[in-house]
Amino acid sequence: MNPALKDSVYLQREKLARTLRDPLERLSQHCAPVWGDRECLNQVLLQGMASVPHCAELYCLDTDGIQLCDNVGTQGLDHSHFGRDRSQRPYMKEAVPAWGFLLSDAYINLPEHRPSLTALQVVRRDGATVGFLGADFDLRDLPVTQELYQEPLAWRQIKGDPAIRGLLFQQKRVESPMDRNQEMSLSILEELLTLRGVFQCMIHFSSSRVTVWTVDDPFRYRILDHEDLSDPDICLVHPLSKYPQDAKIPQSAIRPLLDRLSMLRMADEVIYLRTSSINVYNGLVSLTFSCDGSHYMTYDEFLGKEKEFWFGRGA
Repeated sequence: MNPALKDSVYLQREKLARTLRDPLERLSQHCAPVWGDRECLNQVLLQGMASVPHCAELYCLDTDGIQLCDNVGTQGLDHSHFGRDRSQRPYMKEAVPAWGFLLSDAYINLPEHRPSLTALQVVRRDGATVGFLGADFDLRDLPVTQELYQEPLAWRQIKGDPAIRGLLFQQKRVESPMDRNQEMSLSILEELLTLRGVFQCMIHFSSSRVTVWTVDDPFRYRILDHEDLSDPDICLVHPLSKYPQDAKIPQSAIRPLLDRLSMLRMADEVIYLRTSSINVYNGLVSLTFSCDGSHYMTYDEFLGKEKEFWFGRGA
């Protein structure tokens, strides 16, 4: 998990834990005097259900993970879980902190196969731990308290399929229609990116197609094949559009980026560029090579890498 995403998840879980800990601790104190009595525990949980925000189900477990009462949910009692052994469920395999409250990692639940998490509160009677109060939550019911994380801008390299890497030197680049007509194709793409509202493109050099997204219709992509990329008339169907002021990639950098991609495509017959993407808003360029390895980096870092960086000093 990348650091930005990991930090966002941590902050989200921290806020949820603060919301849930106190009501579950209070409810566990009501459970302690009637611990072991199925009917009384059911009644305590029924009365306390509304005090636990966003909760789907409540139940009580002994220290071995055996359920001591029925499941208590918003629809009432579910008797089918009494006596259930939950000891092998993901939340029972996590260590409960010394303060007696655990918010589990998210997992896929058994009934609906949906992302869920469980909070466990230790139940104590006469100073001894007698079991746990469990509370299940469907992630769909939980509020999102964090803004969507930002994609990190640091260079990232991701290894691809080992089978492809193992056969790397048994393959050779085959010239595609787009390779034969690169000057025309990239000039059309430059026009679309700088003046025709395209803010993201995915260039598939080997299969001679480009997938584009436009600012006027950002939720739908459009596919341009090698015939489209050989005909400048394609620009007529994309209305003129001002280059985005908040784009991370300056307009003047688009052509140098495309030229650098062309170089990486044609520089070597064995190690060559297969696909690449440009997004002008987040300023990132992605590259996937014939070895199936992928790179993600900012446009300026990409432009700063010379040929030797990709192919070695003997290139």
